[in-house]
Amino acid sequence: MTMDESLFPALMGPAWATLAAPVRHAHGGRDNVALRGRADVVGVDHWAARQLRRLLGLPAPGPAQPLVVEIVRDDSGEYWTRRFAGGVMSSRLSAGPGQLLHERLGPVSLRFFLEPDGDAILWQLRGARLFGLPLPLRWLGHVLARSGSDGDRYAFTVEASLPGIGRWIGYRGTLEIDDGT
Repeated sequence: MTMDESLFPALMGPAWATLAAPVRHAHGGRDNVALRGRADVVGVDHWAARQLRRLLGLPAPGPAQPLVVEIVRDDSGEYWTRRFAGGVMSSRLSAGPGQLLHERLGPVSLRFFLEPDGDAILWQLRGARLFGLPLPLRWLGHVLARSGSDGDRYAFTVEASLPGIGRWIGYRGTLEIDDGT
């Protein structure tokens, strides 16, 4: 990643230009950004799901929860803080080998391939590590992550399910750029 190229444009290459304006605004540039909106959060009421949500700073299920996302950028990537009504989830995003996006959430490190999906980004999970040890993909269940737009707002969908637990977390919603006014 060069000084004039931020993380997501560097990983997506020419496909970056095909993305919706709210997606490019949230994921591009060198400036820090804050977004505000709401998210509907779902997930099973299984003890393991509750503990995993707590460990990662994700909220309990509930509709229309206030959400603030702060993205701080530096030369090596981005630091994201997601402030839900009932939790704070922080992660570090950086570029990895093979044009993969690496996201570190506490003891978990995820690797995604970013693919254009119309004018949105589809995040395809390609690997994960727990405390630095690789996990077999079959243990990771199903993960869906998509960054798109709804008119002039940034729209997102995230869902994760695990074998034997089910959908332990899912959240979707829209955000607007917080310009401080």
